[in-house]
Amino acid sequence: MIYPTARAIALAALGAPVALAAGLYAGGVWPVAAGWGALIAGLVVVDAGLGASRRRLEVEVDAPRVLSAAGRTAGMVVHLLFRRGLAPGRAEVAVSANDRLAVLPDRRVGRVEKRTATLALRLRAVRRGEGRIDRLWVRWTGPLGLAFKQRTVEAPQTIAVIPDVAGAKEEAIRLFSRDAAHGQKIEFDRGEGSEFQALKEFEAGMDPRSIDWKQSARHRQLLSKEYRTERNHPVYLVLDTGRLMCEPVEGAPKIDRALNAGLLLGYACLRMGDRVGLFAFDAKPRVSSRPVSGVRAFPALQAVATRVDYSTEETNFALGLTSLSSELDRRALLVVFTDFADQVAAELMMEPLTRLAKRHQVMFVVFRDQELEDTARAEPLEPDDVSRAVVAGALLRERQTVLTRLRRLGVEIVEAPLERAGAALIARYLDLKRRDRL
Repeated sequence: MIYPTARAIALAALGAPVALAAGLYAGGVWPVAAGWGALIAGLVVVDAGLGASRRRLEVEVDAPRVLSAAGRTAGMVVHLLFRRGLAPGRAEVAVSANDRLAVLPDRRVGRVEKRTATLALRLRAVRRGEGRIDRLWVRWTGPLGLAFKQRTVEAPQTIAVIPDVAGAKEEAIRLFSRDAAHGQKIEFDRGEGSEFQALKEFEAGMDPRSIDWKQSARHRQLLSKEYRTERNHPVYLVLDTGRLMCEPVEGAPKIDRALNAGLLLGYACLRMGDRVGLFAFDAKPRVSSRPVSGVRAFPALQAVATRVDYSTEETNFALGLTSLSSELDRRALLVVFTDFADQVAAELMMEPLTRLAKRHQVMFVVFRDQELEDTARAEPLEPDDVSRAVVAGALLRERQTVLTRLRRLGVEIVEAPLERAGAALIARYLDLKRRDRL
């Protein structure tokens, strides 16, 4: 695209009175005005022809592949190379992105030196998901500054906007690698597992049932068996992405809180040698990934988490959990992140959870509703406060009734405040691992 600059328009406007006066003096206004307009148009065409070629412009975009945490920014660089024609003194770039990203500033002007220009912009994460850069607009002027030349460059790039897990690794390491009283690290892979580790001399305080009498008779001293917890267990993060989980709480949707806690647990599981997968559903299954293993697979797990989108649909527990059950070929730990408003909604998920609990170890994660608890305990100052407290108390009692029924089915319940959900999950996971419940 080629169009006149503000300088060309100003030149035409400033010359209009002179052309009008000359036309009146010569007795013909329109020929002189047309001549002046043709002169300006010709200069614009000449300027455009002398300027750098649009076809030979090379554009390279250097953008991050992953952007962590909503509100964080990261650098983005656009490199320009003008191959043919007279290189401009300046070049301007504008970038278009989807609703997951914001480009700051909306346009950038940079100097062109030795036919190249480097323009730096900032990308800000607006919301979690898959951010996408669609296209760029580059424009520059000719050597006379009378014509703009513009080129639209299709540069599709996907940027994964992941939950904020900057401190997840450090917190996970602190939680399951604490130092003992004498400075020695506690080894959590040794516990009440079923995999034989070694024989050890029996000491006071050890479980007498661990004594190996046959080996003790052979070596003429009491020897006990030492076990270690098994590794390579499949752990699935099961995320309900329905309407209730997408409601905001303390400034962020519940599903984002669940992802933060789930990724923290996932990193701990990978460090402990287990395999971690992810499954998300609302009215139907949305995201499903096979378990990955090893700490190096954590970025891949983060990339899968970016595919978990927000939803306004009601959750279909029967379809979602049944689909998950059909994908599991062996016993697994299922960490279910969900929410329910009343007993009617809870009944819809009770039956599929009951079937899963018969074969798998289910961990049910519920965020404590601090607002509801505060409403139930608040001192009433007017009649409406009494009504609100009664309703809040009834909802809390229904919630505890549902959780009690799940406990009777053998489901592990993790009910924790938002800021402590990740730590509570890791503590319960390590407890299950020590007791060989996975």
